[in-house]
Amino acid sequence: MEQAEKRDLDLVEVAPDAEPPVARIMDYGKHKYQKEQSRKAARKKQVNINVREIKLRPKIGDHDFNTKRGHVERFLRGGDKVKVTIMFRGREVQHPELGEKLLRRLADDLGDYGRIESQPNLDGRNMIMVMAPRKDAPPKGEAPKEAAQGERRTQSAARS
Repeated sequence: MEQAEKRDLDLVEVAPDAEPPVARIMDYGKHKYQKEQSRKAARKKQVNINVREIKLRPKIGDHDFNTKRGHVERFLRGGDKVKVTIMFRGREVQHPELGEKLLRRLADDLGDYGRIESQPNLDGRNMIMVMAPRKDAPPKGEAPKEAAQGERRTQSAARS
């Protein structure tokens, strides 16, 4: 205690259960500050994953499907999981294969951006599938390599 007071520092008990108890001479305020800073840095590095939801109908038109696919692609690129729900009405529920076919088509189209985390599953009048973003997906604003090459070919063909 005297040595700590001479140096104008604190005597901190590090391991009270040890025999004999272990103590350390340090600036306790500085120690608390550094611990808080390291906790804040760890929180910043933590990734929050949101689950977004897109709802479709089994008899959706091609243009509407492409629009919804674009939304799902944007969510996956943003790092969010996407819960895709097919809502069946009336007698549509007797043909769940139509909903599954639609979900598989969506998953195939977006294979560059996401993977199926939970397979299509009928839950009452809804069929649900969850997609998670791929770790090796192209970053925001960048097209996948195969699609970018295909676009260049069609652009050059259009110029000719």
